[in-house]
This record gives sequence, structure tokens and C-alpha cells, in this order.
Amino acid sequence: MPSIRTLALCSAVSLLAWAAPAPIALADPFVFTAIPDEDESRLRQRFDKLADYFTKKLGVETKYIPVKSYAAAITAFRNNQVQLAWFGGLSGVRARNLVPGSLAIAQGYEDQAFVTYFIAHASTGLKLSAAFPKDMAGKTFTFGSKGSTSGRLIPEYHIRRNFKTAPGKVFKKVGFSGNHSKTIALVQSGAYQVGAVNFKVWQNQMKAGKIDPAKVSVIWKTPPYPDYQWTIRGDVGKRWKAGFIQRVRDVLLAMKDPDLLNSFPRKSFVPASNIDYRPIWDVAKQIKLID
Repeated sequence: MPSIRTLALCSAVSLLAWAAPAPIALADPFVFTAIPDEDESRLRQRFDKLADYFTKKLGVETKYIPVKSYAAAITAFRNNQVQLAWFGGLSGVRARNLVPGSLAIAQGYEDQAFVTYFIAHASTGLKLSAAFPKDMAGKTFTFGSKGSTSGRLIPEYHIRRNFKTAPGKVFKKVGFSGNHSKTIALVQSGAYQVGAVNFKVWQNQMKAGKIDPAKVSVIWKTPPYPDYQWTIRGDVGKRWKAGFIQRVRDVLLAMKDPDLLNSFPRKSFVPASNIDYRPIWDVAKQIKLID
């Protein structure tokens, strides 16, 4: 039979447990996404590491969620399913147009002067040239995603500018691969004779030994234009306190981890603003990709 002392102790413990306040709920996780410009496994590897970096530096649980398309990335941002996104130039201006107050806060050092490569299968006989490759007319051609800046917007602009007509009237067949990795694979295999690709993905795959120069090569490089950027919703301060946008910007600009930077691949991140992407908006309006 328990002693009076034991009963008193148990009663005290029970009283403390009953009187203890409920655990404080953790803050909402900060969620981000990215346009699916490469294969999913590579994106997951890159952005899961970045989520860990954000969590550590911001002191806020941060999660990455993948999406299946460029349009899905914009929709998730619009619906506040994500508060931050790694967009291309075109997807960024579209997203910011749909979410008033959203801001471009950082871009890769290389994104200040990005380039698209036109690539061709060796069987075409096309070679690297400083002049726009008009000899590609009549061949099969693949863009990347329909919403891609480097894989669709910029190459289509130059095709229309040089041929004075739409791509469908220039090429025997026009396709959309879905992402830059697939564009390279399709042209290298000969499934398409010519294509347009993000120069950073091309360089990265070349370093990884995934490109056979005997089968596919660069035939033209576009003039530079602004591209990828981090865009954040302007209302994040309501959930994570005033100054949160600046904290996220500071964390990106202070990133020094070579492994993280090389996974993009970028030399560093530098400041960006909405006005930097006005040229993208203007081109998209000109070729009617934005109403």
C-alpha cells in the first residue's frame, strides 16, 4: 500500500501536469519551389540541401516542394502554397504580375548576362558561327518548356526576328522537350536536328560527361539577357514578421558554400529587382507570350 508521502508526491505531479500550459505551436514552415528545368532527381538533390541551409540560417523551418511544370510553379506561388520561388526570367515576370507586391530579390551572378545556345546534331553539318544560323530552316527543331526563358522565349524571339515568321513556318517540325536536359538528349540522339538550350545546363552536362561532342555541338550563342532569379511574395512579413524579405535576401547573398553554389551552378548570388526583368516582359509582349 503506497505511503502518504508517495500519494502526496503523485498528487503533486498530477497537479503540475494538469496545470502545465499547452506546448507552443511551431511557426508555419517557409516553403519554396523551383521551375523544373532539369531532371527531377537533380533538382531534388539541389533544393533539399538548400532547404536545410535556409532552415539553419533563417531559424525558420523551410521546405522545398517540387512541381511538374513551369505553369505549376507559377500557380503554387500565386496560391501562396509557396512563398519563394527560383524562377526563370519569363516565369518570374508572369508570377510577379499575378501577385502584386512580390519582389525579385536575388539572381545568380551569371543571370545578369545569360545566354541561350542553339545546338545541332552532327548529321546536319551545321557548325558554330557568329552569324544567326539560317541554314537550320527546314530541319526539325525542339524548344525546352513552353514557359522557359532560355529554352523558348529568347530563341523564339531570335527565330522570328531573323526569319520574319513563326517557328512553325520555318522548321519541318517543332517540339517542346519539357526541360533543358531532355532537349540535349533529343538533339544528341538525332530525334530532333536542332534545339535551344540553357547554356549553364549545357556546360554542366558537358563537365559531367553526358554530352558527346561528336554527335551534338553548339552552332550559335544568343546575345545576353537577364534570366533566373529568386522571387518572394510581398506578404511574407505577415507570417514571419517585418524584415523577413531582407533576411531571406541577405541569406542568399551571403551564400558561400561551394557545394550549394556549384549545384545551380552559379558563382554567387547578387541583388536583383523587378526592373531588371523589364526586357523579358517587353520581349514576351512582343511575341505574344504575355497578353
